[in-house]
Parts: sequence; C-alpha cells; structure tokens
Amino acid sequence: MPSYEWKGRDRNGATQTGVLIGDSKDAVIAALRRQQIVVTTVKEKGKEIALPKFGGGVKSKDIAVFTRQFSVMIDAGLPLVQCLDILGQQQENKMFQKIILQVRQDVEGGSSLAESMRKHPQAFDDLYVNMVAAGEAGGILDTILQRLAAYIEKAVKLKSQVKSALVYPVSVITIAVIVVYVILWKVIPVFASLFEGLGGQLPFLTQIVVNLSKFIGNFWWLIILIVVGGLFALRQYYQTDAGRYQIDKLLLKTPVIGILLRKISVARFCRTLGTLLSSGVAILESLEITARTAGNAVIEEALMQVRKEVEEGKTIAEPLTRSEQFPPMVCQMIGVGEQTGAMDTMLSKIADFYEDEVDAAVEGMMARIEPGIIAFLGVVIGTIVVAMYLPLFSLISQIG
Repeated sequence: MPSYEWKGRDRNGATQTGVLIGDSKDAVIAALRRQQIVVTTVKEKGKEIALPKFGGGVKSKDIAVFTRQFSVMIDAGLPLVQCLDILGQQQENKMFQKIILQVRQDVEGGSSLAESMRKHPQAFDDLYVNMVAAGEAGGILDTILQRLAAYIEKAVKLKSQVKSALVYPVSVITIAVIVVYVILWKVIPVFASLFEGLGGQLPFLTQIVVNLSKFIGNFWWLIILIVVGGLFALRQYYQTDAGRYQIDKLLLKTPVIGILLRKISVARFCRTLGTLLSSGVAILESLEITARTAGNAVIEEALMQVRKEVEEGKTIAEPLTRSEQFPPMVCQMIGVGEQTGAMDTMLSKIADFYEDEVDAAVEGMMARIEPGIIAFLGVVIGTIVVAMYLPLFSLISQIG
C-alpha cells in the first residue's frame, strides 16, 4: 500500500505532520479524523510534485453564482441530481464544470452531497461542506444554500472593496517608480555628460543624483535580481508558520492598513461564525472552521485558543476578551448573545456593522494615502529637477 505524507491540526490547534500507510487518500483522511486531527494537506509520498498552475482555478464569484442558482432550484423542488446536471452543463469554468459533474456522479451513485463535495477542497472548503451536511441532516438544504450564497457574496464584495482600494495607490507608486527609474537611467546621463563638458565641480546634490544614475546604468541587473530575490524570499518566509505569524502581526500593527485589516478580520469572524451556528453546525467545529478561514495567523491563533477554552467549559466572550485581538464592544455583544441564546443573530448584527466600518475605513485610507503619495512624488521629482538645475545656476553666476 502507498504511503501518504499529511499535515493537519490537533484538538489544541497545534500543527502536526506525519506519514501514514493507507489504501487511498480518502482512507488516510478518514483515519486521521478518527484521531481528531483536522487534515490540511495529504499527498502520496514520492509521487505528487507541485507544479505551477497557469490559469484555471475556481473563483469565489463562480461559487457564489453556483450556490445562489443551486438554492433557487432546490427551493423550486427540482431533484438534486437534475440541479447539479443543469448547473454543470451551463458552467463556463471548465475546471468547476468538471467538479460539479463529478459531484453529480457521486450523488447519483449514492453518496451524500456533503461527502461528494468534500472530495473537491479546491472548490468547496470545510465551511461549505459542513454547512451542506447540516442542511442535509436537518432537511433545510435550500435555506442553508441561501445563507451560503449570501455569505460568499458578502465575502466577495468585501474582497473586491479592499482590492479596488489598493489598485490606485499601487498603480501610482508602480508608474512613479518606473518613471523615476527611466529618468535616472536615460535622462540624467545626458545632463551628466553636458556638465562634464563644462568642467568645474558639481554641487553635492547633483553629484549624488549623477552617481545614482551611473549605478543604475551599470548595475540594473543587480537591482532587478535583488527585488525579485527579495520578493521570492519574503514569499517563502510567509509560507512558514513562524513567518506568516510575524508578517500578519506586523501588518495588524501598521498605522493605516492595520486598522482596516483588523476590521476585515472582525467582520469575517462574525459573519463566518454566525452563518455556521445559524446553520446548526456544532460550536467547537464552527470555531475551528472560523479560525482556519480567518485569513490572519494572529487571529487564527486567538480563535484556536478560544476553541480550546470553550471545550473546557468556558464561554466564548471570556477568552475572546483576554486575546486582546477583538474590540471590547464585540466581546461584550457576543457575551450578551450567549446569555440570551441568540448569538447567531448578534454575530450577524456585528458583521453588518463592521462591514459598514470597512467601507468607511477604505474611504479613509484612500483619503490618507493619496496626499502622502503626491507629496512623496513631489519630493522625488523635485529633488531630481533641483539637482539638475544647480550646476546651471552656478554657471550663470560665473558668467555674470
């Protein structure tokens, strides 16, 4: 039998790795689940090689549209297999189409919808699968799919807001760097040769700009190598547990972006946990799924600690407050929700509030970043212009 390398988390949230012999990947996952280990990756030892993927993939928007249409069809009374067949045939994304039709085939063969979807984690994550399982068990699959569709649509909207907010500053900075680079590489050498022909000593600022221009002209390949190598090293470091934690922690402490990221994390936490609890998923499993989908290692660690203490009999609000990663208002409202037995409703209200806060934070971030970018560009371009005019002023004074 083949050996499988696996990675996952135990009941306490600690990362575990190992090698297990089994008939198939599904058999290994099932064996690990019996040991109360949440599997993140499983690959056959010595056979699976990670290759770069070009194109393809299943986008959140595709899943949101699929879920919304699926919920409407189920609510209308269409048979499950027929719904999947229709959705699969009309799906434009070839990879997602293949997954949907495979799910339909498994359901037709006698598997439950949740079990069939669990085989395709690249499209249906644990949150999706567990909510579908709860819907099947409670006979409210149409309602669960509607909640899922609403959840994914709001998550996609939140993601697009952040992306759109970053497009402008990133574009401006990129264009500015390219323009300055071209000026230093091509324009400044022309002025430098002119100044050398005139003779005399160059002003200090002009000499710095000329030296920088010469360095860029002679070692442009080194600059590109350092930038590419630095980005690659940073990416590799972020893929480690320690690196991801440290970078995420640093981002949360960043003056402007950190406030936005924390509000996004709170909104995502409340929306995810509220959706899972309202769908009938157990509290411990809901907290674990919420932690894994937090999108930030610091928040994930805090939520796994919350899960551990809830398992010991404590309320959610107590360890959440001690973590100091969530605003006091959020912790107090969750505490009230626990006392009144309406925590899912309370979480939904908090999520709505913080999603509005994210909108305001995005606008505020743009208002703060834009003047800073303009000022930075003004200083850089202004310094280059002044450096080039200083020798001319000296020459004019000598002639006069």
